[in-house]
Amino acid sequence: MKILVCISHVPDTTSKINFTDNDTKFDTNGVQFVINPYDEFVLTRAMWFKEKQGASVTVVNVGNASTEPTLRKALAIGADDAIRVNAEPTDGLSVAKELAEVVKNGGYDLVLAGKESSDYNGQMVPGMLAALTDFNFVNGCVGMEVEGTGVTATREIDGGSESVATSLPLVVGGQKGIVEESDLRIPNMRGIMMARKKPLNVVEPTGTESATNSQSFEKPAPKGAVKLVDADNVDELINLLHNEAKVI
Repeated sequence: MKILVCISHVPDTTSKINFTDNDTKFDTNGVQFVINPYDEFVLTRAMWFKEKQGASVTVVNVGNASTEPTLRKALAIGADDAIRVNAEPTDGLSVAKELAEVVKNGGYDLVLAGKESSDYNGQMVPGMLAALTDFNFVNGCVGMEVEGTGVTATREIDGGSESVATSLPLVVGGQKGIVEESDLRIPNMRGIMMARKKPLNVVEPTGTESATNSQSFEKPAPKGAVKLVDADNVDELINLLHNEAKVI
């Protein structure tokens, strides 16, 4: 089984986010980038298929050269090789089209991706990728088993979960639950050294044009001042909730 894992290069959730050029561009200065957390879950699941079922695992990213350390980390975790599509990931459709070319040229059976990236939260690339490649698709996946070409998957739905049966070739949009957070792997020194020797192939983009463009960004409004009320002064608390906060 040939597995392709789609990797997004996203800011660490602890990073302080700022914008430049009149709030039209993301300021990368001082920002630490990491593997998208949802992608890290599916990468760990791919490692399980590699170890238990002899699958090969390739990781892919659409991005410029600055994303290569993130791909090297995925290689250190255990992926066999990496592909970087040399293009700026400007919108979901253009990314999906570039990834579709990689899938078609690589003969992959299973494509794993996080259900969304933690920066833009578009939740669109896995579904569009499945449509462009004519693969089956399961989104919100929290569990899966593969036997031959048959796949049993569990996906999260409102108020519960749903079990589905499908088959390869398949695109999966995964999340926490496909493996647990405690199962995530931290690269060790041996893995880091081996990653330096693993292939990282750079391919040129197909020239897909973006369908959408970001016009501006806005950060959430800062939190207002806090008023402390003595625990014994219930009347004052009720007055503030009613007349100032207007929540009762």
